[in-house]
Amino acid sequence: MEHPSVAVRDADPAAVSSATVRHRHMELDGIGIFYREAGPPDAPALLLPHGYPCSSFQFRHLLPAMADRWRLIAPDFPGFGYSDTPDPASFTYNFDGYADFLQRLTTALDMRTYALYLHDYGSQIGLRLAIRAPEQVAALIIQNGDIYEDELGPKYGFLKEYWANPTADKRATLAEAVSEEGFRDEFLNDVEQRLAERIPPDLWKLSWPLLNEPRRREIMVQLMEGLRENLEWFPRYQAYLREHQPPTLIVWGPQDGYMPEGSARAYLRELPQAELHLLDGGHWALETNLEEIVALARDFLGRVHS
Repeated sequence: MEHPSVAVRDADPAAVSSATVRHRHMELDGIGIFYREAGPPDAPALLLPHGYPCSSFQFRHLLPAMADRWRLIAPDFPGFGYSDTPDPASFTYNFDGYADFLQRLTTALDMRTYALYLHDYGSQIGLRLAIRAPEQVAALIIQNGDIYEDELGPKYGFLKEYWANPTADKRATLAEAVSEEGFRDEFLNDVEQRLAERIPPDLWKLSWPLLNEPRRREIMVQLMEGLRENLEWFPRYQAYLREHQPPTLIVWGPQDGYMPEGSARAYLRELPQAELHLLDGGHWALETNLEEIVALARDFLGRVHS
């Protein structure tokens, strides 16, 4: 029996190498840091600060998809993922502390200019970094990261109640959200069932054991409390955008109880030239709309940061 011929070609070693994700550890100011890296070391850089309650794991598919033309760096913040959890006496667990961390990391990894992928907590932290060193920011990709108080979604309700009346009982509600079931709610976050089926339970099943430690759980609660103070930074983030007008791509999943469609459109107040794309997805759009985001990001960065 004859079989159809199949053309077999050797893989291009350079292409294979560029798409390989490297899982690395480094010591930064005495703190053990885990980060994922892909792409040539001399390529234009893309920095990927992660959101809550995840880690660099959220970028596991994006890194190899972009690595042929860009150098991608996705760290785990201290207290998250596989990075250390230093004593609070030696590390400040708030948005400024994490911006300090990113600034030190980019210096240590010789990232002199970079594009920023802003998502969830990473948007607040990344914009604080951008305010400090605007000359280093080549472009922004914004994906479900809110900086407009008037557009906060209904899922902020329990946080607003706590901010208005921070009782011990209400703080206990925040602590209850730092749980496997609470993480499941964070990752599914009001998306339709057909989209929920695309979101792997690995996200909460793997995130919860990494954060289920007393110090880390307390850090997570403190960060939720710190979102109140972060609201005062919203005008500063907006002023940075107005003043510097960085090239910006907005890719947004509007099925998001925290950051609905209005949160995305609000960016056009400061960035009328931004490229806005509303996807058929939610807060964790890299899980449900990866191919769309990759295509849009490659096109955008190919024009402004290549």
